[in-house]
Parts: sequence; structure tokens; C-alpha cells
Amino acid sequence: MTEPLLKVRGLKIGATAYPPGEKPVAIKIVHGVDFDLEAGKVLGLIGESGAGKSTIGLAAMAYGRGGVEITGGEVWVNGRDILKENLRNLRRLRGAEVTYVSQSAAASFNPAKKIMEQVTEAAIFQNKFTKAEAEARAVDLFRKLGLPNPETIGNRYPHQVSGGQLQRCMTALALCPEPDLVVFDEPTTALDVTTQIDVLAAIKEAIAATGVAALYITHDLAVVAQVSDHIMVLQQGDMVEYGTVDQIINNPQEEYTQALVSVRSIRHEEKTPSDNPVLRVENVTARYKGTNFDVLKNINVDIHPGQTLAVVGESGSGKSTLARVITGLLPPSDGQITFDGRTLNPELATRPIEDLREMQMIYQMADTAMNPRQTVGTIIGRPLEFYFGLKGKAKQQRIQELLDEIELGQGFQDRYPAELSGGQKQRVCIARALAAKPKLIICDEVTSALDPLVADGILKLLLNLQKIEDVAYLFITHDLATVRAIADSIAVMYQGKVVRYGPKSEVLSPPFDAYTDLLLSSVPEMKIGWLEETIENRRMESAGN
Repeated sequence: MTEPLLKVRGLKIGATAYPPGEKPVAIKIVHGVDFDLEAGKVLGLIGESGAGKSTIGLAAMAYGRGGVEITGGEVWVNGRDILKENLRNLRRLRGAEVTYVSQSAAASFNPAKKIMEQVTEAAIFQNKFTKAEAEARAVDLFRKLGLPNPETIGNRYPHQVSGGQLQRCMTALALCPEPDLVVFDEPTTALDVTTQIDVLAAIKEAIAATGVAALYITHDLAVVAQVSDHIMVLQQGDMVEYGTVDQIINNPQEEYTQALVSVRSIRHEEKTPSDNPVLRVENVTARYKGTNFDVLKNINVDIHPGQTLAVVGESGSGKSTLARVITGLLPPSDGQITFDGRTLNPELATRPIEDLREMQMIYQMADTAMNPRQTVGTIIGRPLEFYFGLKGKAKQQRIQELLDEIELGQGFQDRYPAELSGGQKQRVCIARALAAKPKLIICDEVTSALDPLVADGILKLLLNLQKIEDVAYLFITHDLATVRAIADSIAVMYQGKVVRYGPKSEVLSPPFDAYTDLLLSSVPEMKIGWLEETIENRRMESAGN
């Protein structure tokens, strides 16, 4: 038997925390992981945030990010333990034998340099190719990855291509030096489903064409099932289960793996709308100041008390812009918005306090939505003081009631955001919104930054709170699984227009318009061969047209 390309034995990874006024504390991140990866094969690493996926991926380059240290074990690449190599040899390894594709291409590319210069940089620096050879290889990779105008796209700057195109450019960057191993770290998580499927197909085809081995890191089991040969399931630094894609998906042995497979099992029965909507958007058109381009075009939607309107569509379709218009952050150029029977003032600054109280918002990134210097009690308590004048014991009692409602309970009032998990932070943001006793909450991609199991818990919480508080939700998302789980009605947006609107049962039933059909068919299914089947169906439809 040939030696595996990557062999990991007893890998232990840790870090040191420095609590204020206390002694340093050693934190164990990975507790002794073993696995092999053969040349030309793909191993999927799956698990929730904090499971150790990215940490293990970076260890394949003998690298620890942000103070993280590899404290034990062995990492063998091409027959040598790279943890014993000196820095000079590691520099030869990184960007030559092992390369890395990060989650956010936009944050990884230098905005001041053209794409071609960055894609070829490592290949030239590592003396793998001359400049001319590297550029020729880059063009070939651009073509294989399905990028438009492969001969000239490298002359553009990063901001001059779309997010999906830039992610494919980063894949070209990783493949350009002809590495033996590529670490893909959540390469499609930040993309819309319509873009994600193109990038996934391009990555899979590029791996097959180059014969490179890959670690594919994600928290989406349906995605990793499309590109991997084997899957390793991780939880809190330990390997929970390892097996072929077929075994993990169709016959998982461990309880945690079974939970990952069955995630998004929520079944929300569509409710009959009441006669009077709590929010009515009528013929709304909007444009940004200083432009002549309409970003919203004649929008008409209703939201009824105690119900959820899901607004779906790809990035740039106008979902979040609609929320900005409803909240008064972007006055419409035409049309009107009626809230609880009264016409809303177009601008936020001119709206009465009751309008502000009854319409609240929960944001996508809980990390940036809370002041890191304020405790949970202070964060939840501010709207109680501002809207109701609560102070002292009455305020503390109401804060605790809200914490109980969001299933956090005792002991959280004095914690800071940094002391909470991602799911706990989002629950605090939900409690802050509920503190105002709103009639409508706008949820802007509130689960997209969360792991599936955590997101599932948040969705169940929101549905339970809706029953208790009779609050309406405007739920902005590009996740169709979420829509199926929580929506009563759906508005599909594309290029600033609502292209399909109505009760969930009607919107998700054929016949579909072209865009809704594309959107629904792009949602990854936990089925082997789904990606190839979907791409082939699209090819046949395109040939038929």
C-alpha cells in the first residue's frame, strides 16, 4: 500500500486564555485526532462552530491562527512530519505543496492589486513556474472554473467581479502552484444558493481535473456530501464519526451525526391570514440618494398579525433594501407603507416613538449588533427604560422574564457578549427586540451565520415566541430550508421586483417562473449525486431552449 499524502496522528491543538486579573488558562481545542487522506481524494470535515474544523485544516500547513498552538501529535505530508520542519522549509511547503481557500474571498484578496497578479504570486514565488507559465496556467484554470472571459478576467481588480466569481478566482489561486493538497475552508458558505451551486460544481471539476487531494471544511452536510469521498464528523475537538459519504448520510451511527442529518426537521403549518394586515407595502419604489436607478420597483406585500412573511432571493435582489424602506432608513420615491392601520412617515427621524417601539429588528451578525462593553442585562434593559420607563427591581424582573422566554434562564444578566456562544448572542438580540413588545419584528438573515443545529434552535424559539406574543415576522433569507420551516407566506425577489408572492403552499408549488425554479432547484439535497444531476438537468434545459 502506498503512503497517504496526508497522515495525521494524535493531533492536539490548544491556546492560552488570559482572564483579567487571573492566571493564564490553558484551553484544549483539538484532543487527539487521527486520519489519513490519499492523493486525489476529498475528506469533508463537518461540525458546528468550535468543533475544530478550521483549526485542523490549518494544522495541515503546520499553522496555528490567532495564538493557537499545535501541542502534540504528528502531521505527515508527502512522507515527512511537517511539525518538525523549520520555518524556512514550512515557507516552501505553504503555497507550493499545501494551499488554502478561505471563506471570504472579498476579505482575502488585496483590493489594490489585479486578480492575475495575486493568482500567480505563490506559483512564481515558489519557483514552480515562470511568470508567463503561471499566467497561462491561471487562464486555463479560469476556463476550467467556468469564469467569464478567462483570457482577460485576470486584468480586473477584485471589486470588479461578483462574489461567486471572486471565490472561483481564489480556487484558481490555490490550484495555480500545482499543490498536492488544498484546504477549502467554508468556500461557499457566504454565497447565495444559485451562486453556490456553480462554485461547488467548479471546485469539484477542478479537483477531478488536477488530481489534487483536498480537505473540505463546512457545517453543511448536504454541501460536503457533493464533493467528498469520506466525511469526518467533529464535535468540541473530538472525532465523533468517520466514514464514506454514503455511510454518514444514509446510516449514521452516532447521535450527534444523526442530529446533523435530520437538521431542519421543523414542520410549520401555514396559518390563514386575518382580515387586516399589520403591515401593508403598496406600490413602493425606491432608489439610493444621488442615483437614478430604482433598487425597488413597485413592491406590494402584506404581513398579518402572528404570521411570517419570508422574503427570499439572491444578494442584490432588494431584500434588505425593502427592510430599510420599511424601517424608514431609506425613504421610498413612490408608494406608501401602512402599519397597524396608520400610514408610516417615510423617514425614521420623523416617526413617533410608538412606531419605533412596535417595529423592531434583529440583525444577521449578533457580534456587531451588541455593544461588547455592556452586559446582557444592560443590553436587554435599555428598551425597557426607553419605551416603558422601567427601573430598579421592576426592570430586573422583566429582564429575567425575557431571559427565561429565550431559554437562557438564570446567570446571564451579568455576562458580556464575548462570554456567549453565537446562538446565545442571537437569543439576546431576540430578547432585546421582544423587550419593546413589538407587533412586527424584521429578521434580517438571523440564522445565516449560525451552524445548522444552532440555527434550528433559533427557528424553533422564534416560532414558539410568535405563538406566545402574537408577533409578526418579516424574515429575510436566502435559505429555502428556513423558508419551508417557518413561513406562512413568501415573496420571491429578483432585481428589485417581487416575481412571485403568496401563501407558502402556492409559492412552493409548480408551475414556477424561471427564477423561482432556479432558486428552488439550487438548494443542496442530502443525496449523493445531487450536484451532477442538477447540473445535467440545467444543461439539458439550456440545450432545449
